[in-house]
Amino acid sequence: MAEKLLSLPLRLPSPYSPSVHQTPTSSSSSSSASPSSSSSSSSSPLPSLIHHTPIALSAAPPGRGLGRHHDPNRGRPWAVDPRVSLQAQQALHTLLQFHTSVDSSDLNLNEMLSFLILSNLSPDSILTDLVGIIQGLEHYKKSDAALSVFNWARAYVSDEVLFSNGGAPLVPLVINILGRLGRLSDMRSLMNSVLSSTNSTDAYTYTSLISAFARNRKYREALSVFKKMQEDEIKPTIVTYNVVLHVYSKLYKPWNEVTDLIDCMKKDSIFPDNYTYNTLISCCKRLYLHEEATEIFNEMKSKGFTPDKVTWNTLLDVYGKSRKHKEALDVLNEMVKNGIKPSIVTYNSLISSYSKDGMLDEAMEVKSQMEKNGLEPDVFTYTTLIAGFHKLGKDKLAHKMFDEMNLNKCKPNLCTYNTLMKMHGSKGRFDQMMRVFDQLKANGLTPSVVTWNTLLQVFGQKGLVAEIRNIFKEMKRAGFIPERDTYNTLISAYSRCGCIDQAMDIYEKMINSGIGPDISTYNSVLSALARGAHWDQSEKIISEMRERNIQPNEHTYSSLLHAYCNGKRVSKLMDLADDIYAGRIEPSKMVIKTLVLVFSKVDMLREAERASWELEKRGCSPDIIALNAMLSVYGRRRMEHKVNEIMAYMDKKGYTPSLATYNTLMHMHRRMGNCETCEGILNEIKSKGLKPDIISYNIVIFAYGSQGRMEDVARVFSELQLSGLRPNVVTYNTFVSCYVSNLMFREAVELVKYMSENGCKPNEKTLDFILVGLFKERGAREAGEFVEGIGEIYPKISGVEKERLVKRFEKLRR
Repeated sequence: MAEKLLSLPLRLPSPYSPSVHQTPTSSSSSSSASPSSSSSSSSSPLPSLIHHTPIALSAAPPGRGLGRHHDPNRGRPWAVDPRVSLQAQQALHTLLQFHTSVDSSDLNLNEMLSFLILSNLSPDSILTDLVGIIQGLEHYKKSDAALSVFNWARAYVSDEVLFSNGGAPLVPLVINILGRLGRLSDMRSLMNSVLSSTNSTDAYTYTSLISAFARNRKYREALSVFKKMQEDEIKPTIVTYNVVLHVYSKLYKPWNEVTDLIDCMKKDSIFPDNYTYNTLISCCKRLYLHEEATEIFNEMKSKGFTPDKVTWNTLLDVYGKSRKHKEALDVLNEMVKNGIKPSIVTYNSLISSYSKDGMLDEAMEVKSQMEKNGLEPDVFTYTTLIAGFHKLGKDKLAHKMFDEMNLNKCKPNLCTYNTLMKMHGSKGRFDQMMRVFDQLKANGLTPSVVTWNTLLQVFGQKGLVAEIRNIFKEMKRAGFIPERDTYNTLISAYSRCGCIDQAMDIYEKMINSGIGPDISTYNSVLSALARGAHWDQSEKIISEMRERNIQPNEHTYSSLLHAYCNGKRVSKLMDLADDIYAGRIEPSKMVIKTLVLVFSKVDMLREAERASWELEKRGCSPDIIALNAMLSVYGRRRMEHKVNEIMAYMDKKGYTPSLATYNTLMHMHRRMGNCETCEGILNEIKSKGLKPDIISYNIVIFAYGSQGRMEDVARVFSELQLSGLRPNVVTYNTFVSCYVSNLMFREAVELVKYMSENGCKPNEKTLDFILVGLFKERGAREAGEFVEGIGEIYPKISGVEKERLVKRFEKLRR
């Protein structure tokens, strides 16, 4: 681990810049390779289309649309360009009569289009006629016929004519068709043909290719084309910059890179338009840059642009994601004052904002307001509320929302299924989770990268390393190439399993694949470091973030609090808490809730109560995790009346107790000597449909064992084994402790041998229980014999551990 941490702070990847002259392998794209590519000469560095191999015709576009079909007439009736010849118009009319695909080798196509090569037309006239025919066919959704016409032209018209204007206007049109159909391999090949046939490719052609890649979510390929465009000294247009800005927003590029692009745009004497400003505001969402979004909004108005519905909704969304609920409401009111009626998108943004902050009462109030204004909740409304109630620990209300959704005949989408999977998985109901997974596929939906990431996240939370590996393999087998979000999820999942080395290996793989860290990556790494108590490395990471102009957010500071807590740096913990209460760090609900958790963990009751009161003062409902933390700190002090108050509050407010809730209650009753109550709670867990974990059984075993009730210990231990769980070192230590307290030293020693033989490594507590017990009850001689014979009892003991045991014995003798 030390070697892994030496590479921190995080290093950045080398720039990703594959040449557009190279057709990526199938592993670099989710699209299938063109059938024509297999027939190209292996010795040729150029794709098959350069040799005039026709573009393969697809039976149908992909099942899931990756972008809108761009109608050049914007919904108006089709009108042929008056420059298109009468012969071309007649050919278009004839082609539109075909009800089946037209193949480019068809004699009818030769007859219809032969005028283009027999009439001594000028190159411009040929291009005008071809564009008119292809546009018309595309307008009437006859994409295969349009591509057949283009294939015919590739066979009978020279590339010098087709690509005479740097590709425009024909090539951009065909690229748009191919992009809409998801035919990325053909798209790349066509662009390579253009580049090999002309000295200067025009901006329109490059922009169409960038747009097509972006529409198909191949964002890094879009940027590589933009880089090639700049290298060829082709001046981008306003549309080019707008598309690249959109790509930046999707890749969550750091804000300084976004502003660098705008500076580059202005140097080219191209100034922002309405779309530019809207996209810039959208770039602020992921980074929670509400102040920057406001500046852009104000600049937009000062330049004479009128904010439209997209502008208002995007600005509201930025405030919502930044947890600025008052400001989000102010945007809504301003929007109405400016005569723009809030849409379902507007209300969903507000509902999402409140739900993510645990303010479900306010979210439900917005839903009611939306319904009063004549808008019916849609699938996004319901899915957001289901996720919000689940996150808060109110699963009954989450199920109620799902039932209402079905009652209103609102069909679940992929996000809904992902949320339901997460809800079942977090409760350990893996069978139900996988039933939902099967159901989404049965309903014709295809698991998305978010679906796979949800499974990775759930198994990570449960510490199931083997399942994480299997799901990741299945994901790649399904054709998904890991992107930043998947890598971030894996880093978090492995760290939750205690596999810090593997988490850092995943980070290295991400960097080597050309993906740089964003704020989520930094936060995932910080979370991993916090679990390993590496508070000093965490501080270095935050310094690096600031150097890269990435501002720490609530997740960042929450991880730092956990790092100080796990590293037992209480003074640093208190200093950071002071900064939060003083407002020097934004005291968001998440950060305040984290204060409840960390102060509970270090058993600082007064500070935990203060943080809990702060949550209440700010009008934020505590979630199930914060309530469990307070149960824990009160339970350790056997303050049963306080514990009962919290349980009554949970019942009144509709919270669903989690496994952690029940385990915390059992811990308290164990301390109070209530063995039967502990087992009663264990049985209640089972009756509620939850699966007890190893901690649940260990508590009950320890409760009975501490009172010398070994028959009950053996009975509960048998139940543990029948449940399919494997005893861990804590389980065995409980037995060892019980044996020692009942002066059953022979049995304790035999158990250590059994542990060693069955792959459960005894720890310091295991050996110290026996050593201290022997010393106190049987004297120094027998204790010394135990130390001398430890090699036979535990053959795999390390030299360091053996030396520690000897020193412990010597300390007892003194």
